Amino acid sequence: MSENSIIIDSGFDSGNIQVSAIEGASATLRIPPDYQSEFRQWFHFRVANCAGRELELKIVDCEGMSYPAGWPGYRACVSEDRAYWGRADTDYDSQAEGGTLTIRHAPAGDQVWFAYFAPYSHERHLDLVSEAAASEGVSHRILCQTLDGRALDCLDMGEGDTQVWLYARQHPGESMAEWWMEGALEMLCHPTDPVARKLRQLASFHIVPNCNPDGSFRGHLRTNAAGTNLNREWADPTVEKSPEVLAIRNAMDATGVDFAMDVHGDEAIPANFLAGFEGIPSWTDELGEQFTRYRAILDRRTPDFQTARGYPPTRPGKANLAMSTNQLAERFGACSMTLEMPFKDHDPMPDPEQGWSPERCKLLARDCLGALLEWLDRQALPDPTG
Repeated sequence: MSENSIIIDSGFDSGNIQVSAIEGASATLRIPPDYQSEFRQWFHFRVANCAGRELELKIVDCEGMSYPAGWPGYRACVSEDRAYWGRADTDYDSQAEGGTLTIRHAPAGDQVWFAYFAPYSHERHLDLVSEAAASEGVSHRILCQTLDGRALDCLDMGEGDTQVWLYARQHPGESMAEWWMEGALEMLCHPTDPVARKLRQLASFHIVPNCNPDGSFRGHLRTNAAGTNLNREWADPTVEKSPEVLAIRNAMDATGVDFAMDVHGDEAIPANFLAGFEGIPSWTDELGEQFTRYRAILDRRTPDFQTARGYPPTRPGKANLAMSTNQLAERFGACSMTLEMPFKDHDPMPDPEQGWSPERCKLLARDCLGALLEWLDRQALPDPTG
């Protein structure tokens, strides 16, 4: 490395990168796996000493990542102030050095941050929880202490009989999920928002903005501090491997669950979509229609959602009950679903500057809640057939 070379570091909240070589304004990088796990795809790092130069950053061995289909068509997130996140020029060559993602960017200042998606820091999480908890009619509780000693925060509000659970970031690298949560909480906690007021009358909300604070801070893609994929623990969670899931599921047992949304991000599919609970042993057409109707309402409300692309339905009787959406539908008869947002962009309504962004995550949350109000109003209507 020459004296005037760029400097790359990742020793901060959610940071993750390994430097193989630096020469001038160019670098070869690798993405380390989650602790005690083979999952790897999340990156977040800073480049300094770079003013006035075009950076060329090559992340190699990408075909060996967890989701290599996520790289074609992907553009890296970039920020110079850690507030506004745009997209850098990015291309992918699956044949070069085991798959090479090349990021090019000419920053205006001396330092610049890159990430797989706009990060959502633990400090911002604490601010979000504190502000929401200070709102009228909102209570806060800690469901458990995580393996690294962090609090698993839950916010409760509303006075209706319908029990609604919203929870996000089981997979910590899917940071778009907590940006969605920020939008949802800003709306639900607003004292005069008419949709929020009506929702709080009709339902009781239980909200876990970050199910995996340890993995988020550590810079993991999919696992907690024990290397456990939380969304494969819902059938039999344990204190040793998945205390977060055990605590959330116990809290759900105490309240019951009528409607649940698990918020995620998808590496490969460039669109927002919902996944349901087809294939659970206790499937009924009536329960399935509740999910189909909610999805149709959301599709009608916003061009930032669609139904043409997504995961194929699970065959009858083949649902994986270790996944939360399936477990909650089976356990409670809940209309449960997984919201997936893209790391790339929502191709039906693309944004060349930012791709799928924190700002759009927050707006989608408002539309999801508006769709929930319409869904709840329909649920309350009497059966016209008697």
